[in-house]
Parts: sequence; structure tokens; C-alpha cells
Amino acid sequence: MTIVAHSHPYVIGVDTHARNHVLAVLAAPTGELLDTAEFPTSRSGMTRAVAWAARRSGGDLAALWVMECIATYGAQFARTVAEAGYQVIEAPRTGVHRGKGKSDPIDARRMAEAALPLEEHELRHPRADEGERAALRVLVTARDQMTERTANVNALTALVRAMDLGIDGRRALTGRQILEVSRWRTREEPVAVTTARAEAVRLAKRIVALEEELSANAKSMTAMVRATPAAGLLDKPGIGPVTAAVAMTAWSHRGRVRSEAAFACLAGVNPIPASSGNTVRHRLNRGGDRRLNRALHMATVSRMIHDPDTRAYVERRRAEGRTNKEIRRSLKRYLARQIYRHLNSADNPPASTCMS
Repeated sequence: MTIVAHSHPYVIGVDTHARNHVLAVLAAPTGELLDTAEFPTSRSGMTRAVAWAARRSGGDLAALWVMECIATYGAQFARTVAEAGYQVIEAPRTGVHRGKGKSDPIDARRMAEAALPLEEHELRHPRADEGERAALRVLVTARDQMTERTANVNALTALVRAMDLGIDGRRALTGRQILEVSRWRTREEPVAVTTARAEAVRLAKRIVALEEELSANAKSMTAMVRATPAAGLLDKPGIGPVTAAVAMTAWSHRGRVRSEAAFACLAGVNPIPASSGNTVRHRLNRGGDRRLNRALHMATVSRMIHDPDTRAYVERRRAEGRTNKEIRRSLKRYLARQIYRHLNSADNPPASTCMS
């Protein structure tokens, strides 16, 4: 396989920030540093940065841009570079460099140097930033901000149990009870009770609003998932629109994740050897995309409860002496394989066209 140092004449590392981006231009295959510069993150600043890099690299569109934080601080700059006709990839991990110092120009150079020995299939292409995929990322992120519902329900439950507000809080509050609390009005009561009732109303109104927001989010998410290669995932047991959307945004497009093993590693469900002495076992990876890992975990738990085939597998593995944690590890790895194969087999444009 051809490595970057032999397939690209120049490699441009970019250290991204909120107010400025720092560029370092390296000549391949020697890795010689040609120049570094800093540019503001304004539209004109990004345009000047591309023009500056073009002059340093002779205008060669085969130059490879290596950029960190490509989905956040560097998102707009990555689009600007791609629109200029260059290939942009996510910066590989550079590791810890103790005793070698740190600065923005040094970081930009290290990103470019880290890409030089990589083979083409090892490059991390940025997520597709258009259409339903980009919209799904927005919806998934928005849903993460709505997780306060459970905390509010718990706070309301604790409040009605601690204060006599005229509602039975011995059991978990139902949706009807929460709606009733949200409609309470001010009464002539002792100050402590009045204050508690006002807080209960505030919490109940927030819970009702969050439920409406979550419902609207799920409805939009389902419609968008059905317009992507993840649509078929909704027919698989345990996989709902949220899990499908999270998987779709992590996978993004064909070519971004090079193999099912890499997808499992991305999800943090790849087995890691944890053997010692006469004990031979594996454990789960505690790294990776924790949002994707959580989605796979919830889908696996649902399958273990409701899917007959999965339940039969669980009983068989238990009879072999496996623990529930080990069984879930195996099921999550299998689910990651199933999702990756489904997404990768869908009719999707190559990765090289996804930024255009």
C-alpha cells in the first residue's frame, strides 16, 4: 500500500482554535518544514489561509490537509479547503511528547508529520456535512441536552414526598400526575408550602415541555433516518430511531471507517485481552465514542429482554458459565458488526466525494 509521504507532494497540518488557525506546510516525503503561519477564523481569514498554503505548495491540489477538531473548531475551515479542491482528513493521534515543548505551530507540524507514514486506507475522512447526515447530528446533539428530564422527575418526586402538597408520591409519578401538578395555581398556604408548590409547578412544567421536545425530536429523527442508509436498521430488533441515528452519524459515509473492527473500536465494543494465569478472558474497551457505545448498550439490553433469538443465545452462554457482563460484551460486538455491514452495503457515494 502507498503511504501519504509517497502519494502526496505536500502535507499541511492545521491546529484549529475558536479565533485563529495555525498552519504548517511540510514537503513530502522528506517531511521538511517549509513554513508556518496563523490566520483568523473569519471568512476572509480562511480564504487567505488557503491562498497562503497554495503559494507554499505551488498550487498543487494533490496536497493533503490534516486538520484537528474537524467537526467543531475546524468545520468551516474544512469546508473552505474542500471547496478549493483539496483533500481534507482528520488529524491522527499524535500521542504525548514529554520534554519536547508545545505551541500551536509545533502542534500543526506534528499533525502533518503523523500523517506522513500512514497508508491511504488508514486516513480518517471527515464526516459528511450535508443533507440528512448533518441534520441528524444536530438532532442527536440536541437530544443529549434533553436528558435533564429524569433529574427533574426525581426532584419532583422527592419534593412531593417531603411536603404535603395533596398528591400521592409513594410511587413513581405518572404522566397524568405530572400534568396535574403543572396546572396547579397559587393558594393561601404557609410560606414553606407555597414555595414548595411553586417549585413543583416549575419542575412539572419543565418535564411536560421536555416530553414534547423529545417527542418532536424523535419524530424528526425517524423521518430523516428513513432517508439515509440507516433506514433498514429500524427493522432490526432492539434498534429504534435514536440508535440508528447515532450509528449513522458515527459511521457517516462509506470509507470513513475502514473496517468493521475499526467501527467496533470507534464504538468502544472491541474486546480487549484481560487474561492472567489460568484465566482467559476479554473485557470491553472503555474508550471510543461513548454516545455510540451507550446506544449499542441500550439496543443490546432491549434485545436481551424482548428478542427470542437473543434470549436463547443468552441462556446458552450462561450455561457455559459466562457472566451477564461478558454476554453483553459479545452481543454489543455482534451488533456493531451487524450495523456496520448494513451501512457499508448501502448504495452510498465514495468518501472522496462527500465533502464536495
